[in-house]
Amino acid sequence: MARTATVERNTAETRISGTVDLDGTGVYDVKTGIGFLDHMLEQLSRHSLIDLTLRAEGDLHIDFHHTTEDSGYVVGAAVAKALGERKGITRYGACLLPMDEALTRVAIDLSGRPFLSWDVPMPTQKLGDMDTELFKEWFRAFAQAAGATLHVDSLKGENTHHIVETCYKGLARALREAVEIDPRKADAVPSTKGALRSD
Repeated sequence: MARTATVERNTAETRISGTVDLDGTGVYDVKTGIGFLDHMLEQLSRHSLIDLTLRAEGDLHIDFHHTTEDSGYVVGAAVAKALGERKGITRYGACLLPMDEALTRVAIDLSGRPFLSWDVPMPTQKLGDMDTELFKEWFRAFAQAAGATLHVDSLKGENTHHIVETCYKGLARALREAVEIDPRKADAVPSTKGALRSD
């Protein structure tokens, strides 16, 4: 079966539509109105091999917070919807991602239990026009909507751009591993409970 999904989120603050194909080739078409966020979501798609289409209109005249957070919700919700009952998936994924002086560790469990552990100090409060505290909000929203236990730890880094990029690329590689179908258990949910969900 095709593991694809589309999710729409419409509020007084944002209007966002996102589509994913978990078995894609990393093709992306992303427009959020925030250049750096677009760049990070493109990295997420390319390195996870998850096709991603995302359109966002938000209250950018206020700040980037709502658009950043809600795009995380939409991408995470689309991944969760595409996973369905999560039968046959590897479930776990991890990556140690270097980029020049920066090194980040990302580990994910598609457990159905949302949790984010975030230990990513940012050398600067701004990256261009974007507040760097917003990246934690994106990852928190993604983990919550995807039903994922997600740990992101910056081990080294001096350049804020490099640190943030290793977080997204690390998530991409870990997610790529976690959503893969395990041919030895393609018809079973990878849990002794028999289900992966938040209840």
